[in-house]
Amino acid sequence: MLDHYQIQLTRMLEAEQYSDAKELLKFLLHCQGEDERNYEEWQSLLSWLDMAFPAGEEVPVSQEAEEDKLRRQALDPGQQDESYIRQVLYIMKNHPMMDQQILALERAALLRDPGVDAEITSWLLENQLHPVLQFKALQCLRKRGASGLIALTRMSEKVELDISVTPLSLDDFPEPVTQVLERVERVTESFDPTLPHFAREVWKECLQFIYGTSLYEWMLEGDGDMIDCFAAALHLTLMISTYGMADDDEIRDTYGITQTLRFRYEQACKMMREVNEAGERLE
Repeated sequence: MLDHYQIQLTRMLEAEQYSDAKELLKFLLHCQGEDERNYEEWQSLLSWLDMAFPAGEEVPVSQEAEEDKLRRQALDPGQQDESYIRQVLYIMKNHPMMDQQILALERAALLRDPGVDAEITSWLLENQLHPVLQFKALQCLRKRGASGLIALTRMSEKVELDISVTPLSLDDFPEPVTQVLERVERVTESFDPTLPHFAREVWKECLQFIYGTSLYEWMLEGDGDMIDCFAAALHLTLMISTYGMADDDEIRDTYGITQTLRFRYEQACKMMREVNEAGERLE
Protein backbone atom coordinates (compact mmCIF):
# COMPACT_ATOMS: atom_id res chain seq x y z
CA MET A 1 0.00 0.00 0.00
CA LEU A 2 2.91 2.37 0.59
CA ASP A 3 3.72 2.28 -3.13
CA HIS A 4 0.11 3.15 -3.92
CA TYR A 5 0.18 6.17 -1.61
CA GLN A 6 3.53 7.35 -2.98
CA ILE A 7 2.16 7.18 -6.53
CA GLN A 8 -0.97 9.09 -5.50
CA LEU A 9 1.14 11.72 -3.75
CA THR A 10 3.30 12.18 -6.83
CA ARG A 11 0.22 12.56 -9.04
CA MET A 12 -1.29 15.14 -6.69
CA LEU A 13 1.89 17.20 -6.69
CA GLU A 14 2.22 16.97 -10.47
CA ALA A 15 -1.40 18.12 -10.84
CA GLU A 16 -0.78 20.92 -8.28
CA GLN A 17 -3.49 19.53 -6.00
CA TYR A 18 -1.66 20.73 -2.94
CA SER A 19 -4.59 20.62 -0.51
CA ASP A 20 -5.15 16.95 -1.33
CA ALA A 21 -1.41 16.29 -1.02
CA LYS A 22 -1.35 17.85 2.44
CA GLU A 23 -4.28 15.74 3.60
CA LEU A 24 -2.55 12.60 2.33
CA LEU A 25 0.70 13.53 4.10
CA LYS A 26 -1.16 14.06 7.37
CA PHE A 27 -2.76 10.65 6.93
CA LEU A 28 0.61 9.00 6.25
CA LEU A 29 2.19 10.64 9.31
CA HIS A 30 -0.44 8.95 11.48
CA CYS A 31 0.27 5.51 10.03
CA GLN A 32 2.40 3.17 12.11
CA GLY A 33 5.26 0.80 11.27
CA GLU A 34 7.01 2.65 8.45
CA ASP A 35 10.69 3.50 8.12
CA GLU A 36 11.67 6.59 10.14
CA ARG A 37 13.13 8.18 7.03
CA ASN A 38 9.71 8.10 5.38
CA TYR A 39 8.19 10.06 8.26
CA GLU A 40 10.98 12.64 8.04
CA GLU A 41 10.46 13.08 4.31
CA TRP A 42 6.68 13.37 4.68
CA GLN A 43 6.98 15.90 7.51
CA SER A 44 9.50 17.94 5.55
CA LEU A 45 7.27 18.00 2.47
CA LEU A 46 4.20 18.87 4.55
CA SER A 47 6.05 21.75 6.23
CA TRP A 48 7.09 23.11 2.84
CA LEU A 49 3.53 22.86 1.46
CA ASP A 50 2.13 24.60 4.55
CA MET A 51 4.62 27.42 4.08
CA ALA A 52 4.20 27.73 0.29
CA PHE A 53 0.41 27.29 0.21
CA PRO A 54 -1.09 28.34 3.56
CA ALA A 55 -4.76 27.91 4.47
CA GLY A 56 -5.24 25.18 1.88
CA GLU A 57 -4.42 27.45 -1.04
CA GLU A 58 -3.75 25.84 -4.38
CA VAL A 59 -1.62 27.52 -7.01
CA PRO A 60 -1.99 31.34 -6.80
CA VAL A 61 -4.27 32.74 -9.49
CA SER A 62 -1.46 34.63 -11.18
CA GLN A 63 0.63 31.48 -11.35
CA GLU A 64 -2.30 29.45 -12.68
CA ALA A 65 -2.88 32.06 -15.37
CA GLU A 66 0.79 32.03 -16.28
CA GLU A 67 0.88 28.23 -16.47
CA ASP A 68 -2.25 28.18 -18.63
CA LYS A 69 -0.60 30.72 -20.92
CA LEU A 70 2.55 28.59 -21.12
CA ARG A 71 0.50 25.50 -21.93
CA ARG A 72 -1.32 27.28 -24.73
CA GLN A 73 1.98 28.55 -26.06
CA ALA A 74 3.38 25.01 -26.00
CA LEU A 75 0.39 23.69 -27.91
CA ASP A 76 0.13 26.64 -30.29
CA PRO A 77 3.34 27.59 -32.10
CA GLY A 78 1.78 30.85 -33.25
CA GLN A 79 2.84 30.46 -36.86
CA GLN A 80 0.39 27.90 -38.21
CA ASP A 81 1.47 27.14 -41.75
CA GLU A 82 -0.06 24.44 -43.91
CA SER A 83 2.69 21.97 -43.01
CA TYR A 84 2.03 22.33 -39.27
CA ILE A 85 -1.73 21.93 -39.69
CA ARG A 86 -1.27 18.79 -41.83
CA GLN A 87 1.12 17.35 -39.23
CA VAL A 88 -1.31 17.88 -36.35
CA LEU A 89 -4.17 16.29 -38.27
CA TYR A 90 -2.01 13.38 -39.42
CA ILE A 91 -0.98 12.55 -35.84
CA MET A 92 -4.61 12.88 -34.73
CA LYS A 93 -5.72 10.33 -37.31
CA ASN A 94 -2.79 7.93 -37.54
CA HIS A 95 -0.59 7.83 -34.44
CA PRO A 96 -0.59 4.34 -32.85
CA MET A 97 -0.60 5.76 -29.30
CA MET A 98 -3.92 7.19 -28.15
CA ASP A 99 -2.31 9.68 -25.75
CA GLN A 100 -0.54 11.26 -28.73
CA GLN A 101 -3.81 11.43 -30.64
CA ILE A 102 -5.42 13.19 -27.67
CA LEU A 103 -2.52 15.64 -27.52
CA ALA A 104 -2.98 16.30 -31.24
CA LEU A 105 -6.67 17.04 -30.56
CA GLU A 106 -5.63 19.59 -27.94
CA ARG A 107 -3.44 21.23 -30.58
CA ALA A 108 -6.23 21.00 -33.15
CA ALA A 109 -8.53 22.98 -30.84
CA LEU A 110 -6.16 25.93 -31.31
CA LEU A 111 -5.81 25.69 -35.10
CA ARG A 112 -7.17 28.74 -36.89
CA ASP A 113 -7.90 26.97 -40.17
CA PRO A 114 -11.73 26.78 -40.56
CA GLY A 115 -11.39 23.54 -42.53
CA VAL A 116 -10.24 21.67 -39.42
CA ASP A 117 -13.82 21.20 -38.18
CA ALA A 118 -14.71 19.21 -41.29
CA GLU A 119 -11.53 17.12 -40.98
CA ILE A 120 -12.32 16.13 -37.39
CA THR A 121 -16.00 15.51 -38.15
CA SER A 122 -15.30 13.25 -41.12
CA TRP A 123 -12.69 11.36 -39.08
CA LEU A 124 -15.28 10.78 -36.37
CA LEU A 125 -17.94 9.64 -38.82
CA GLU A 126 -15.79 7.39 -40.99
CA ASN A 127 -13.88 5.48 -38.30
CA GLN A 128 -14.86 3.32 -35.35
CA LEU A 129 -12.76 5.15 -32.77
CA HIS A 130 -12.21 4.30 -29.13
CA PRO A 131 -14.98 5.86 -26.97
CA VAL A 132 -12.49 8.06 -25.08
CA LEU A 133 -11.00 9.31 -28.35
CA GLN A 134 -14.50 10.04 -29.66
CA PHE A 135 -15.27 12.05 -26.54
CA LYS A 136 -12.02 14.03 -26.79
CA ALA A 137 -12.79 14.80 -30.44
CA LEU A 138 -16.26 16.06 -29.48
CA GLN A 139 -14.66 18.29 -26.83
CA CYS A 140 -12.21 19.58 -29.43
CA LEU A 141 -15.06 20.47 -31.79
CA ARG A 142 -16.93 22.30 -29.03
CA LYS A 143 -13.80 24.27 -28.08
CA ARG A 144 -13.52 25.28 -31.72
CA GLY A 145 -17.07 26.64 -31.61
CA ALA A 146 -18.64 23.89 -33.71
CA SER A 147 -22.31 23.00 -33.23
CA GLY A 148 -24.98 20.72 -34.59
CA LEU A 149 -25.87 17.06 -34.23
CA ILE A 150 -23.52 14.20 -35.02
CA ALA A 151 -24.47 10.50 -35.25
CA LEU A 152 -21.92 8.03 -33.86
CA THR A 153 -21.65 4.45 -32.68
CA ARG A 154 -20.59 4.47 -29.04
CA MET A 155 -20.21 1.33 -26.93
CA SER A 156 -22.01 -0.63 -29.71
CA GLU A 157 -24.95 1.81 -29.70
CA LYS A 158 -26.00 4.30 -32.35
CA VAL A 159 -26.34 7.70 -30.70
CA GLU A 160 -26.98 11.27 -31.85
CA LEU A 161 -25.13 13.96 -29.92
CA ASP A 162 -25.25 17.75 -29.83
CA ILE A 163 -21.66 18.96 -30.17
CA SER A 164 -22.38 22.30 -28.50
CA VAL A 165 -23.29 20.71 -25.14
CA THR A 166 -20.33 18.31 -24.89
CA PRO A 167 -19.03 18.64 -21.30
CA LEU A 168 -15.55 20.16 -21.11
CA SER A 169 -15.06 19.30 -17.42
CA LEU A 170 -16.78 17.36 -14.65
CA ASP A 171 -18.62 20.53 -13.64
CA ASP A 172 -20.21 20.65 -17.10
CA PHE A 173 -22.02 17.34 -16.62
CA PRO A 174 -25.65 17.28 -15.41
CA GLU A 175 -26.25 17.31 -11.67
CA PRO A 176 -26.96 13.57 -11.22
CA VAL A 177 -23.49 12.82 -12.61
CA THR A 178 -21.74 15.09 -10.13
CA GLN A 179 -23.95 13.87 -7.28
CA VAL A 180 -22.67 10.31 -7.82
CA LEU A 181 -19.09 11.49 -7.35
CA GLU A 182 -19.92 13.72 -4.38
CA ARG A 183 -21.66 10.79 -2.66
CA VAL A 184 -18.56 8.60 -2.99
CA GLU A 185 -16.21 11.39 -1.93
CA ARG A 186 -18.16 11.95 1.28
CA VAL A 187 -18.11 8.26 2.17
CA THR A 188 -14.44 7.58 1.37
CA GLU A 189 -12.62 10.69 2.54
CA SER A 190 -12.89 9.79 6.24
CA PHE A 191 -10.83 6.59 6.02
CA ASP A 192 -8.46 7.23 3.08
CA PRO A 193 -7.77 10.80 1.85
CA THR A 194 -6.46 9.51 -1.48
CA LEU A 195 -9.71 7.84 -2.49
CA PRO A 196 -11.74 10.98 -3.37
CA HIS A 197 -9.00 12.00 -5.80
CA PHE A 198 -8.85 8.51 -7.27
CA ALA A 199 -12.66 8.34 -7.43
CA ARG A 200 -12.70 11.53 -9.49
CA GLU A 201 -10.25 10.07 -12.01
CA VAL A 202 -12.12 6.75 -12.28
CA TRP A 203 -15.49 8.49 -12.66
CA LYS A 204 -14.13 10.89 -15.27
CA GLU A 205 -12.79 7.99 -17.33
CA CYS A 206 -16.09 6.17 -16.99
CA LEU A 207 -18.06 9.18 -18.22
CA GLN A 208 -15.82 9.51 -21.27
CA PHE A 209 -16.76 5.94 -22.16
CA ILE A 210 -20.51 6.06 -21.61
CA TYR A 211 -21.38 9.68 -22.52
CA GLY A 212 -24.45 9.72 -24.75
CA THR A 213 -25.23 6.01 -24.41
CA SER A 214 -28.48 4.54 -23.09
CA LEU A 215 -26.78 3.74 -19.78
CA TYR A 216 -25.72 7.38 -19.42
CA GLU A 217 -29.26 8.58 -20.21
CA TRP A 218 -30.63 5.98 -17.79
CA MET A 219 -28.50 7.48 -15.03
CA LEU A 220 -29.70 11.02 -15.84
CA GLU A 221 -33.35 10.01 -15.78
CA GLY A 222 -33.01 8.23 -12.45
CA ASP A 223 -33.91 9.50 -8.99
CA GLY A 224 -31.91 9.45 -5.75
CA ASP A 225 -31.97 5.66 -5.75
CA MET A 226 -30.25 5.61 -9.12
CA ILE A 227 -27.54 7.94 -7.83
CA ASP A 228 -26.99 5.59 -4.88
CA CYS A 229 -26.69 2.61 -7.24
CA PHE A 230 -24.05 4.26 -9.40
CA ALA A 231 -22.23 5.64 -6.36
CA ALA A 232 -22.08 2.18 -4.79
CA ALA A 233 -20.80 0.72 -8.07
CA LEU A 234 -18.12 3.40 -8.30
CA HIS A 235 -17.10 2.74 -4.68
CA LEU A 236 -16.87 -1.00 -5.33
CA THR A 237 -14.70 -0.45 -8.42
CA LEU A 238 -12.54 1.98 -6.50
CA MET A 239 -11.88 -0.44 -3.66
CA ILE A 240 -11.05 -3.33 -5.99
CA SER A 241 -8.73 -1.15 -8.09
CA THR A 242 -6.97 0.27 -5.02
CA TYR A 243 -6.91 -2.60 -2.55
CA GLY A 244 -7.61 -5.62 -4.75
CA MET A 245 -10.73 -6.49 -2.74
CA ALA A 246 -14.02 -5.05 -1.53
CA ASP A 247 -16.82 -5.99 0.85
CA ASP A 248 -19.86 -5.93 -1.43
CA ASP A 249 -22.36 -6.39 1.42
CA GLU A 250 -20.88 -3.51 3.39
CA ILE A 251 -20.87 -1.20 0.37
CA ARG A 252 -24.50 -2.01 -0.46
CA ASP A 253 -25.46 -1.36 3.16
CA THR A 254 -23.57 1.97 3.19
CA TYR A 255 -25.40 3.26 0.12
CA GLY A 256 -28.78 1.82 1.00
CA ILE A 257 -28.95 -0.68 -1.86
CA THR A 258 -32.01 -2.73 -0.96
CA GLN A 259 -33.13 -5.89 -2.74
CA THR A 260 -35.46 -3.73 -4.84
CA LEU A 261 -32.48 -1.76 -6.14
CA ARG A 262 -30.25 -4.80 -6.61
CA PHE A 263 -30.84 -5.11 -10.37
CA ARG A 264 -29.99 -1.46 -11.06
CA TYR A 265 -26.92 -1.73 -8.84
CA GLU A 266 -25.72 -4.85 -10.68
CA GLN A 267 -26.19 -3.07 -14.02
CA ALA A 268 -24.10 -0.14 -12.79
CA CYS A 269 -21.40 -2.54 -11.54
CA LYS A 270 -21.36 -4.30 -14.91
CA MET A 271 -20.87 -0.98 -16.66
CA MET A 272 -17.99 -0.04 -14.36
CA ARG A 273 -16.32 -3.43 -14.93
CA GLU A 274 -16.59 -3.07 -18.71
CA VAL A 275 -15.07 0.40 -18.59
CA ASN A 276 -12.28 -0.76 -16.28
CA GLU A 277 -11.47 -3.76 -18.48
CA ALA A 278 -11.47 -1.62 -21.61
CA GLY A 279 -9.14 0.84 -19.93
CA GLU A 280 -6.75 -1.95 -18.91
CA ARG A 281 -6.63 -3.23 -22.50
CA LEU A 282 -5.38 0.19 -23.57
CA GLU A 283 -2.47 0.23 -21.12
